[in-house]
Amino acid sequence: MPIFTRILSTACPEALPIDADAGHPAFSIGFTADGEIPFPQVILRAGGKETLLNGDAIKVQQTVPGTWAYEAEVPPGRVAGEFIEVQVEGCRRADIAGAGGGDWIKAFCQIRLTGGGQAAAERGAAAAPASGERPAVFGGAEVKLYFGIHKHMHQPYYNTTDPDAWDGEKDGTLGSSGGNSTDFGHAAAQQYIKGDLPEAGLCTSWSGSLLGQRRRGGDRGRCGGRFASWSQALRRMAVAKTALGNPRLAFSGLGFFHPLMPLIPYRDIVRQIAWHRDAIESAFGVQPSRVLFPPETAFHVRMIPALNEAGIQAVIYDSIHRFRACRDYPYAGTEEGMLPPNPADQVNPPVDDWLQLRNIWAASKISPSLLKPEYVGYEDADGRLHKIIAIPAERYIGNEDARGGFGALQYPDVLGQLYRRIVETGGFDPEHPPFFLLHSDGDNHGGGADSYYHHNTGRLVAWLQQDQRFELTTAEDYLERFPPDPAQVAHIEPGAWAGADNGDPQFMKWFSRYDQPYSPDLNSWAVLTAFQNLVHTLEDAEPEHPALPEVLRLMLTAETSCYWYWTGQQVWDQQVTNAANLGLDLIKSAIDALLGAGGDHTGPTIFPPWVTPENPGGKRWGQGCLLDAPREGTVHSFVADCSGLGRVDLILRAAGGVTRLPMRNHGSYPTQTGARVTADYVTAELPAGAGDLRYYIEAEDRRGNITRGTLERIYLA
Repeated sequence: MPIFTRILSTACPEALPIDADAGHPAFSIGFTADGEIPFPQVILRAGGKETLLNGDAIKVQQTVPGTWAYEAEVPPGRVAGEFIEVQVEGCRRADIAGAGGGDWIKAFCQIRLTGGGQAAAERGAAAAPASGERPAVFGGAEVKLYFGIHKHMHQPYYNTTDPDAWDGEKDGTLGSSGGNSTDFGHAAAQQYIKGDLPEAGLCTSWSGSLLGQRRRGGDRGRCGGRFASWSQALRRMAVAKTALGNPRLAFSGLGFFHPLMPLIPYRDIVRQIAWHRDAIESAFGVQPSRVLFPPETAFHVRMIPALNEAGIQAVIYDSIHRFRACRDYPYAGTEEGMLPPNPADQVNPPVDDWLQLRNIWAASKISPSLLKPEYVGYEDADGRLHKIIAIPAERYIGNEDARGGFGALQYPDVLGQLYRRIVETGGFDPEHPPFFLLHSDGDNHGGGADSYYHHNTGRLVAWLQQDQRFELTTAEDYLERFPPDPAQVAHIEPGAWAGADNGDPQFMKWFSRYDQPYSPDLNSWAVLTAFQNLVHTLEDAEPEHPALPEVLRLMLTAETSCYWYWTGQQVWDQQVTNAANLGLDLIKSAIDALLGAGGDHTGPTIFPPWVTPENPGGKRWGQGCLLDAPREGTVHSFVADCSGLGRVDLILRAAGGVTRLPMRNHGSYPTQTGARVTADYVTAELPAGAGDLRYYIEAEDRRGNITRGTLERIYLA
């Protein structure tokens, strides 16, 4: 018999009546799993007491292929408090004595207690209303929490030099996600419409490479003909509108080839978004949303000028990076999975509503008052402020929703915790109420399952129909109803979502083995930087050169984030080099002729710098612990120019003035992939104890062309 790997659903009474003596009647708790649970048990917690049910108290109700159903009978009893917290769990090993923490799989739900045993004073004047009741009222306005759902869809090209590369493995991989790419999104949005949720919608991001694979799959009959008419249901739903006239199914902005946007040049960000816009219109017959989902939810404020030029109105980011940018952020230690925030990023005012979520994995506290769209800013080296609206995607709640939607995530309980905290702290602003997204992959694991888009979405709709405290809406509808104040500009720490090694501010998932003599990731960045300079130089000098369309495609394909994600696998580590080598074959003669005629008017290409240690004078990682980091910091970068580099300087700005430091050029970064072009590796030592610094790199080539990099920040303790 198959042993279970996850608990699929839980079912318990939404409320229990309590008599004058605090007694409750008998009731049952049901749960399902995807296989046999060797040791199922249920734990009830209320009023500081805990009750354990296992053994004969839990019965197997039925088994069908892929599902085992269990039921626990709870006898009458007495209980104190407002809720019974229910924990359903099972051990994947029958030998309990030998089981470790990772062998236990858990799910949670909550039962509200009502009736004579619950005095109004015990509930508290500021307590949130129960499910089905009307929202609380503050200052004449109903307290309401708004949220949205975002599903991300992507497949990379498995060969940068041939987008049409195909084999049986790819046929099986892409064919297995057929429903996700045809009608699952349509099915979810259709339930919103039938459920009479006037503002509800689903936003989804589709990479251009995935769209290309689906189109070619349909044209060539791949995956057993699964994609012959793959986009029809989505095209039909794409024209459906909310009550405010915005899409029910919104296709978010994205970079065509799924680039890690914080680490590619300004002009490439703009082009990736423009190419993607055209691909969405071709596939679905509508323009994409002006709300951007950056791949891996990776955001850095230095992206803002490019996003503005690309016509993006708002960008989605992972909420923890807003929390960590507060001056009083309650850092949770090693369990958080990231180093403490660098003080240079902690520039936002403190907040007083920190909340530790229960019944889901939440490694650190969150602030409900910060879960709303707001303007964020980036100041460039010339002192100009660039702004854009930033929309939080809640890290922990989104991660839980990714396990399967309603049921895997106990929406009434978890969102109810936020609601109660908002009411308790009086932090509700009717002009800018809470709004956040639940973000996850739309074709992986529970968040991409048929049950998410069908059965569990139905349960979500049923809940929202009777609980007026919460509203599922779209980012477009929210921004139309509650536009942020452009005079209030916040800062967000860089970083990605939890799925990328916890999404640290240094994007170290894409710098694997950076501290070793050779890093496949650094090799790919160095090769890409040199290739970008060649392509940009030719584009600036000869924008109509016949080879440009293909070399631009190769360069943008090489920026796909996946080629760094799976470090240590040659098939991925080689991809950037393959694209650059083929591109060089196509344009080498043109570049040589351009250089011979003195036609290079493009400055050097500068890769965004990184600093080691990440927090000089602060903390660094030890073996499962935090250690004191050296106070001496080093700035690293790659710089390339086809005319050769004349100088590379680091410009530091501090309270005491401006300092210019020449950067040490270590020569071309060593390659083990046979790359024919690669950038120079440069470093500079930072002054220990200098405090809060702003810095940028300036590079000049041998023809006098100058490039100034983005303005960065670091605190040196």
